[in-house]
Amino acid sequence: MPRKMQRFRSSLLVLIVAVAALAQTASEKPNVDVRRVGARLQCQCGCKDSVATCSMLECHFSKPAKLRIAQMQSVGMSDEQIVQAFIRDYGMAVYLAPPNAFGWIVPYASVGFGMVVILLFLRKYIKPKPMTDLGEIEADEPELAKYKEQIEKDTANLD
Repeated sequence: MPRKMQRFRSSLLVLIVAVAALAQTASEKPNVDVRRVGARLQCQCGCKDSVATCSMLECHFSKPAKLRIAQMQSVGMSDEQIVQAFIRDYGMAVYLAPPNAFGWIVPYASVGFGMVVILLFLRKYIKPKPMTDLGEIEADEPELAKYKEQIEKDTANLD
């Protein structure tokens, strides 16, 4: 019986540790609304990510900012009001504008421009070389001479 009791205790301990680990990670994940607003704010810890995507563990800016966003949303503030509050507190450096059409077009336009440059380079420097005039090629073998005579007859009939 003591062996079964020891297994039960071990299983119970593993279950408690797993529940505790899941409980900690679940509370750290911000909800969709917090991530939506956090995506419009730049993290001030030194990384170039947004508050929603900062990957620094225990970040001194993004973690409190997410909590503040959640508190402001629970009071009923709109996304724009929350962003304006952060801009007022931290300045315009905290605001991340959504990418505009220019930001989406530049990579594709660069690739297209590069392909055109490569095409023009190839056309300029890789030209087919003209065949030099070698004159009449004389057939040394009698079989080739027979075919040449046949070609001459056929081409004469075309005229």
